[in-house]
Amino acid sequence: MNDLRTIHKNKILQVDDLPTLPDALAEVSRLVEDPNSSTEQIARVISHDQVLSAKILKMVNSPIYGFPGRIGSISHALVLLGFNVIKGVIISTSVFDTMNTSMAGLWEHSVGCALASAEVARVVGLKDPEEYSVCGLLHDLGKVVLAVQLPELKVEIDAHVADEDMTYREAEQLVLGFDHERINAWLADYWHLPPMIKDGMSRHHVPLRAQHYPAAACVVHIGDFLVRLYEYGSGGDDTVPALEPKALKLLKFGKKELERTMDALSEKFIDVAAVSFA
Repeated sequence: MNDLRTIHKNKILQVDDLPTLPDALAEVSRLVEDPNSSTEQIARVISHDQVLSAKILKMVNSPIYGFPGRIGSISHALVLLGFNVIKGVIISTSVFDTMNTSMAGLWEHSVGCALASAEVARVVGLKDPEEYSVCGLLHDLGKVVLAVQLPELKVEIDAHVADEDMTYREAEQLVLGFDHERINAWLADYWHLPPMIKDGMSRHHVPLRAQHYPAAACVVHIGDFLVRLYEYGSGGDDTVPALEPKALKLLKFGKKELERTMDALSEKFIDVAAVSFA
């Protein structure tokens, strides 16, 4: 099994095969690591890709980020939201078409989880809730990469989910020997995502095992629960996972906070459903 897991890992990590990741992402990452580069330089690189720029502006002006229609340029988006958020948006919007064709409803589920994660972070008073939204936006990205890199195994996973009443994650573990959280961790390292976003996207099913930022994993854990509860999009199965009590305790997320979050989400899910990200 270990040899097979290694083969699967190596195949998945050939992420250059993902056809929609833009060249701009590598150049932007290089500029961010250069202390002498400016926001204007980074914005200029992104803006050269007009399709990508339009998708980013549509996403950052959506109800997820709370700036509806107010961000008019990539520079403005970078100043308001920061590079980590924009990088996550670039990755997610770049695989939008792949996500739509590989798993019906997964894009909606991911956007819904981003919205719910940001709201949970806001309600419990965490700083920069937009960064938690990126964790939610990317939390199922491993499922997309698996579908592109190993489509025959994706078919096998789907069959187990349909025929044996398994969760998607249980079927992944049976077929692959690991699940999309492990793939997310590899991808986060490959794309040099910050540890907070890595923990949020790669530990949302087992949030207390997050190495550095358990709060981020707990936020996405609750966000994923809520988006499934509302049946917004599809994560690959119809299960609403149980909430981890220790995750609620860590965030001090009680009945009052749950009610506040659900009240806010009821309206926001309707608003975001009206937005086309194509």
